[in-house]
Amino acid sequence: MKVLIIGSGGRESAMVWKISKSKLSPKIYAAPGNPGMEGLAELVNIAATDIHALLEFAVNEKIDFTIVGPDDPLALGVVDVFEEKGLKIFGPRKNAAIIEYSKEFSKDFMKRNNIPTAAYEVFEDKDKAYAYIEKQKFPIVIKADGLALGKGVYICGDLTESRLAVQDIMELSKFGDSGKKIVVEEYLEGVEVSVLSFVDGKTVVPMISAKDHKRAFDGDKGANTGGMGAVAPNPIYDEEMANRCMDEIFAPTVAAMAKEDREFKGFLFFGLMITKNGPKVIEYNARLGDPETQVVLPMLESDFLKICIDCLDGSLDKADIRWKEGASVCVVLASEGYPAEFKKGFEIKGLSLIEEKEDIFIFTAGVKKENERFLTNGGRVLGVAAMADNSLEAANKAYAYAEHIVFENKYCRKDIGRK
Repeated sequence: MKVLIIGSGGRESAMVWKISKSKLSPKIYAAPGNPGMEGLAELVNIAATDIHALLEFAVNEKIDFTIVGPDDPLALGVVDVFEEKGLKIFGPRKNAAIIEYSKEFSKDFMKRNNIPTAAYEVFEDKDKAYAYIEKQKFPIVIKADGLALGKGVYICGDLTESRLAVQDIMELSKFGDSGKKIVVEEYLEGVEVSVLSFVDGKTVVPMISAKDHKRAFDGDKGANTGGMGAVAPNPIYDEEMANRCMDEIFAPTVAAMAKEDREFKGFLFFGLMITKNGPKVIEYNARLGDPETQVVLPMLESDFLKICIDCLDGSLDKADIRWKEGASVCVVLASEGYPAEFKKGFEIKGLSLIEEKEDIFIFTAGVKKENERFLTNGGRVLGVAAMADNSLEAANKAYAYAEHIVFENKYCRKDIGRK
């Protein structure tokens, strides 16, 4: 069986690793992938957004099953294009992926379907946005409407910060066309929870919960990033809350998408805030989270590839999905300066010192290879994940192994799983 993974980051590294364990014995291709995947996958030099080149490769190579990792190709309609050629591809079609690539759509969708979320208004005129913000209580949240690599969210404590956020998004076009509109939201107080899920169009099966760490610095300080680390399961997400989320959010979301002729098949990510008034949706993602995937997939006992196939076949309700006991923690090693300016091209030393173990995993992301040397090639360079009986033990294990990996301008948070 030939399997193609679209994407190149830590999330895709975790997917390649997990699929390599499948009893279906797949031959794995990754487009474009990254050099850390070599040995598990054959790298294909095609960008994740080059839809027609991906299609040509899949047809010529007779790919049996494709899984989409990042958001951009979904928003570009890669699933629609592949399906038109009769190819099996796992991910939502463009008209369902809109639940992520347009925050305006997702907020309006939740409002009309009575799915709990923060109060909001949408603006494409900056002066009207300023006038509205001046009347609000702080803090407030300001978001770019479109895709922004997880960085288009500003939590603003006062009017000055709010004005700077609007300027960044709308005037300076920091996120390009994604910032032509903004969503101004009520700030929700509570504890954040990430729940990834499998969806086959009618059935939704949540994965083990996770806690993401978005801010750049310890103590949740600094700018929002794509994610500096994660813990699974989330300690505050108990069975009672899981049942409530299923009844109030998960099942209604999938049912409403189907009712609106936007059948969702793929991975659906629920970004939740557990408030004093119950769970509310912060955001939807139409794919797996990064770095949540790096802590969730190691905890999966069952065959990940087989579950994805069952989803596409519409038989998720019969799938074998089991989880391991204990906890998993991922620490992201980043380039200092991320998510703003940073330097790259530094040699990464120590990767060869880490033997493959059943409870330690290295998921590469922003790396390249030259003359058999690994070099940094992005803001988030790699993730070190570990499993143990509890999150503190897992965190200590991950940090101990992270010490082996050295590169100039290496930076990581020190509090992932430790608080």
